[in-house]
Amino acid sequence: MIDRKPIFPNIIEVNHQVGQVLGCNVYLIYDGDQWVMIDIGYEDVVDDIVKMIREIDMPFAGCQGMIATHADVDHIQGLAKAKQILRCPVMAHSLAAEPLQTGDRIKTFALIEAQGIDMAMPPVEIERLIDDGDTIEIGDLKLEVWLTPGHTDSQLSFRLGKFLFSGDNIYRDGGIGAIDAHHGSDLESFISSLRRIRDSDVEWLLPSHGPIFRKDDALIDAAIARVEGYLHLSDFGTCAIDWPMMDQFEEDIAAGKMPG
Repeated sequence: MIDRKPIFPNIIEVNHQVGQVLGCNVYLIYDGDQWVMIDIGYEDVVDDIVKMIREIDMPFAGCQGMIATHADVDHIQGLAKAKQILRCPVMAHSLAAEPLQTGDRIKTFALIEAQGIDMAMPPVEIERLIDDGDTIEIGDLKLEVWLTPGHTDSQLSFRLGKFLFSGDNIYRDGGIGAIDAHHGSDLESFISSLRRIRDSDVEWLLPSHGPIFRKDDALIDAAIARVEGYLHLSDFGTCAIDWPMMDQFEEDIAAGKMPG
């Protein structure tokens, strides 16, 4: 057995525990022998994570469930394999359930031909659908479910007291999760989710990628302002709500206006 290295009381982050980056941030929230896991990452890291769970004496029988923050392959490809080993239920939002249960390689970003991305997406059964306002109990701990869409339509965050497991909403450098219409991105929803996080009284954000950081309202405000700008830019295609440049271009063409 090896010592547990909680980043905060009752919270282990796998990359910190093993001392190397295995992929997305994977969180174990535990109370006594009961625990849940938020995300899992790629299939090829499952054996390493399971080995770690054994080494820190986290009993398989105590697993209350594995939670999918959303249905992107870098977060959930390993769920089917991990479920077979741990024999615990999988939880996800209803909008993530179909691509997870069918192994939809397009919506999960497992197949992007233009970028040479071609990965397996093993289907996994979802036993419990979770939504905004639900509570997941882990011993005496209560994990509050937030639906924070924008990056995807199924993006979930989870509050535990002063901590928010904030998914792909925002990172320490002010970056945000990828915006792409085909997997359910929506700019106006993204802005609402960022405002909800900003206006909350949580103190720490535990994202799905990169360093954990204290909530910084100025950082979130800057991200909101940037995304608000995207609403009116042509380079965001169907995620924009209007294209003022193209409207003006159409008017100029109709008026016979030439460049210059």
